[in-house]
Amino acid sequence: MTTDAAPPLSPAQQSWRLLAASAIGLFLWFTNGVVASRAGYVPDWFVVGDPLVGAGCLAVVLWRRRFPVAVTLATAAGTAASVVAAGPAMLALCSLATRRRPLEIAGMMVAMVGLSQIYVEHGLGAPVDGPLWVELGTGTLTTGIVAAVGAAIGARRVEVQSLRQRAEIAEREQHARAGHARVQERNRIAREMHDVLAHRISLVSMQAGVLDHRRDLPDEERHVLVRSIAESSHQALDELRQVLGVLRAESETREPPQPSFEDVPNLVDEARSAGLDVEIEAPVSSAPSKTVGRTCYRIVQEGLTNATKHAPGAAVRVRIEPIDDQQLRICIHNTSATGPAPAPPSSGFGLLGLAERVNLAGGTLDHRPTSDGGYVLTACLPWTCPESDEGS
Repeated sequence: MTTDAAPPLSPAQQSWRLLAASAIGLFLWFTNGVVASRAGYVPDWFVVGDPLVGAGCLAVVLWRRRFPVAVTLATAAGTAASVVAAGPAMLALCSLATRRRPLEIAGMMVAMVGLSQIYVEHGLGAPVDGPLWVELGTGTLTTGIVAAVGAAIGARRVEVQSLRQRAEIAEREQHARAGHARVQERNRIAREMHDVLAHRISLVSMQAGVLDHRRDLPDEERHVLVRSIAESSHQALDELRQVLGVLRAESETREPPQPSFEDVPNLVDEARSAGLDVEIEAPVSSAPSKTVGRTCYRIVQEGLTNATKHAPGAAVRVRIEPIDDQQLRICIHNTSATGPAPAPPSSGFGLLGLAERVNLAGGTLDHRPTSDGGYVLTACLPWTCPESDEGS
């Protein structure tokens, strides 16, 4: 694996690298000078030219990241005339090795060992007596160590970069999950708001329509309708406060009790007392799970709400029955309207939200007009499903 990725260096990081290269070069220059002085051989080039070439290589090494091969080759050439240049050459080779390109590294190592050997053979520094293989072996070992350090640094950079990318990906995924959760919560709140208010407002609209069209109602019936409108309005406000209270409350606050399967008869009685002609058949010996029971309640509520809004005066029949002890079937059928329907505000999302609710419970929903001019809403729910309030 190879990479050219390298984080930018700060001035401090650049400075200590140059200081380290200078220190290595000066140490070698001083050591060679001591050996040469003891041998009585210190040429003028060693005193003046050697440090100048080394300084030039140190300046060139500043561009090692932009032109790694050219700078490494240039500093390697500098080692043929200067022992001080060995420090910048090692820095250039180490930087080149971080790219982890084997052929490139091997070529630069050969060039550096061969060019530095010129310095030794032509006696520009202190004379060295010893076998050639020792000199070449020492150079190869030194450049090999430098290249290995550079490759290790490159591997570490790749690892850090990979970890950083994983962290960024994980953060983006977390933001995406949070956004998805917010969307789901908004949809859940929208369904709750619709389920809580639509039924009450529909009853109020129906009763107000009766008052408007039946001018011949006795005072007693008129007072009953007015009281029913007031009670339904107060109940709608109370339920709205409960929903808004959950939104404003802290996370530790528990939500108000949710309707259950046992509350369906009360829902039907309430609609009947408001003037809706509704009957229910529920030959169910035991209650389903909480999630299914709550979904069943919302299905009946939506069916009664739609009948109230779109088919005033119609007869509504609700039937809830088990199927093969595995499913629960809910059917709400209303006949055609017997009078003109008022124009209550309609959100248009009641059946859409109900379909989402039924789908989350693992069931199916069907709704269509009937041949007698009425409408039928049918849902099939599994008798049990995972107890989860998400989306309920």
